[in-house]
Amino acid sequence: MAQLITPVQLDRLLRAGSVRVLDVRYRLDHPDGSAEHADGHIPGAVYVDMETELSRHGRPEDGRHPLPAIDDLQTAARRWGIHDGDTVVIYDDDRSLGASRAWWLLTRTGVGDVRLLDGGLQAWIAAGLPLESGPVVPEPGDVALTPISEPVLSIDEAAELAASGVLIDVRAAQRYRGEVEPVDPIAGHIPGAANLPTGAYMDGERFRDAASLRELFGEVGIADGVAAAAYCGSGVTAAQAVFAAERAGLRLGIYPGSWSQWTNTPGRPIATGAAPAQITATV
Repeated sequence: MAQLITPVQLDRLLRAGSVRVLDVRYRLDHPDGSAEHADGHIPGAVYVDMETELSRHGRPEDGRHPLPAIDDLQTAARRWGIHDGDTVVIYDDDRSLGASRAWWLLTRTGVGDVRLLDGGLQAWIAAGLPLESGPVVPEPGDVALTPISEPVLSIDEAAELAASGVLIDVRAAQRYRGEVEPVDPIAGHIPGAANLPTGAYMDGERFRDAASLRELFGEVGIADGVAAAAYCGSGVTAAQAVFAAERAGLRLGIYPGSWSQWTNTPGRPIATGAAPAQITATV
């Protein structure tokens, strides 16, 4: 279940000593947020690295951020100090994009109480709450994770879903239309996929309310009982769409290989323009 927590509520949990806080500051143009974390973070927050802990290194045809192996994720989660039964709160400073990846991985591997900080680091600061600096190295935890509890889409399943269900591309509209591609080999989108960018789910740094999100997803055909999934550039920010969908009471899967895998796999068709299925080229 997608749960948000306010800065005031988190402050109360911190004072009670009953929460583990994770700082997942990550941006496409600045993937290593460790220096920013050291400069100032929510007290007790452990820095979580997107590149080495929330993903693994793979071949180009695996995509830029393949899902981590379960044993590696468990080792990381124990480094973060997580024990079985802990409440975990996750934040970042960019619309919960990195934080949602950690939320998705932990909730799907058996951690029961995982929440996102509503508004992220900016909301904490705006509430007048304190920051601390320096590294945070907690006592290791003993959490036992389980394999991911739901199917994730393969490249072939993503192609099929784009034709038979609803596949959404959550990248910026200009990347979807094929006007610009700053990272991956080819610009465009998976034929049949609709565009619903990451910013659409948000009101500034906060998630929109459940009713607004449900209406938004409905505009692209996502409703109760409809098979649907999301992809992005490398499988990271698609998790934000999943959180938003669950907040709206809907189910949304993930294609983790995303556009980075698709464009590194020869023979895959490419669509450009605003129309979902306007095939213009192949990889």
